[in-house]
Amino acid sequence: MSRKIILTGDRPTGPLHLGHYVGSLKARVELQDQHQQFVMIADAQALTDHADKPDMIRQNIFQVALDYLAVGIDPKKTTIFIQSLIPALFELTTYYLNLVTWNRLKHNPTVKQEIQQKGYGDNVPAGFMVYPISQAADITAFKANLVPVGDDQVPMIEQTTEVVRKFNRMYNCSVLVEPEAILSNMARLPGIDGKAKMSKSLGNSIFLSDTTDVVAKKVKSMYTDPGHIRIEDPGKVEGNPVFTYLDAFGKDKAKIEELKAHYQKGGLGDSVVKKYLLEVLQSFLEPIRDRRKEFEQDKGEVMRLLREGTEVARAAADATLTDVRAAMGINYF
Repeated sequence: MSRKIILTGDRPTGPLHLGHYVGSLKARVELQDQHQQFVMIADAQALTDHADKPDMIRQNIFQVALDYLAVGIDPKKTTIFIQSLIPALFELTTYYLNLVTWNRLKHNPTVKQEIQQKGYGDNVPAGFMVYPISQAADITAFKANLVPVGDDQVPMIEQTTEVVRKFNRMYNCSVLVEPEAILSNMARLPGIDGKAKMSKSLGNSIFLSDTTDVVAKKVKSMYTDPGHIRIEDPGKVEGNPVFTYLDAFGKDKAKIEELKAHYQKGGLGDSVVKKYLLEVLQSFLEPIRDRRKEFEQDKGEVMRLLREGTEVARAAADATLTDVRAAMGINYF
């Protein structure tokens, strides 16, 4: 393999949802046959805004691992690891913090947006402010050059690139590798309430682990076109989550286009479209739920896979740290 890839992973603050699948999980399954892949359960990053809930994070590490395995991320092909168990990541973060200014961190668009969303005001945890640099450590520790991300995370990759260039220039070396962002060809999946982002905290998600009945209830409640009051009224497809989900998960593209044309013309009720979407989602989720239940029966085996992956990741990160310390001239012994 000529290229490596690390996905900065998911924060274990809850089970993963359809938005995660569209945004990154699908790519991970596809790319694991093409590249050496590292997938991180970002528990340390989750603590930057959930420091008071370590038990919740600990429990969700297992839940996220189940979702990874259930969608088809294969630990024989992909190194799945727990972030906090890789000491080199924290040492690299410390060194990289000396390469950026506080002002630059404050103006990172992703950080600014998340601070506003969380309503921190002036009470932003320092750990949260510097997590772009922690993320730079996560990426560079494995000398990754491909990082699949959503468009909202592109500023993080840009900041990692700045760190890489400054480090290599400052220490006259080529130790660190510049990452390249890979964007999903699918737009962000909206929440079932019509809001732009599907999010656990907003309560507008369909989770990969949701039961058949729960999925049915959520689909039935989905936001559609508020102007489509009567069946005979023409409806809007753009911005209608039901059709966005059909585009993302439906296999019969011809039928979906027919439904869109009928809906836009008038004469097609929301309930009919939702019924078809429910069939599509249940067909997609059923094998995932089945595999998840199988892995859930043996927690010890799942944790063993995580432990083995973490050991592989630790060795790779330690090798990079050795190179970094040598370039900086701080390998004292």
